Amino acid sequence: MNPAKVVIKKYANRRLYDTSASRYINLEDIAALVRNGKEVQVVDATSGEDVTRVTLTQIIVEDAKGQPSGLPLELLRQLIVASDRVGQEFIMWYLKSAFDAYQNVQSSLQSRLSQMQSAALSPLQTVKSFLQSTGAEKSDTSEEVQELRSRIAELEAKQTSGKKSASRKPRKSAAAGTTATRRKSS
Repeated sequence: MNPAKVVIKKYANRRLYDTSASRYINLEDIAALVRNGKEVQVVDATSGEDVTRVTLTQIIVEDAKGQPSGLPLELLRQLIVASDRVGQEFIMWYLKSAFDAYQNVQSSLQSRLSQMQSAALSPLQTVKSFLQSTGAEKSDTSEEVQELRSRIAELEAKQTSGKKSASRKPRKSAAAGTTATRRKSS
C-alpha cells in the first residue's frame, strides 16, 4: 500500500470514513485532499469494490450544482450519447488530452511569470552592479584626478615663475624710462 494514498471506506448509508485519519469525512474533504495532491482511493466498505471513479464524479457533479460554469451541456450530452465503450474511451482520451494541454499552459505561464519577475528585478540588479563598478572606477578616477591636480600645480608654478620674471623686466624698463625722462627734464 502506498503511504501517500488515503483509503476511504464508503458505507451503505453514504457515509465516508477516512481510515488514515480515523474520522468521518464528506465529499468536500475528499476534494480538498485531491486538490492538495493526495492520492485518494474510495472502496465500498462491504464488498471492497473500488468506487473512486464514482465518488470523484459525484464531487464534480456537486461542484457543478453550485456553479453555473460547470461542464458544458453539449459535453455532458456527448458523454451520455457515448455510452458504448469506444465512445467513452474517445471522450476520456479527449478530456485527458485537454487537461494535459491545460496543465502545460499553466506551467508555461508560471515559467513566463517567473521570467517576467526576474526581468522586472533586472533593472535593480543593473543599478546595483553599476554602483559597485562605479566604486571600483572611483579609485581609478581618483588617481587621474591626482595626476591632473599635480599637473595643474606644475603649470601654476611655471606660470607664477613666468609672471615674476615678466613683471621684473617691465620694472627695470619703467625705471630706466623714468630715469631717461628725468634726464630730459633736467
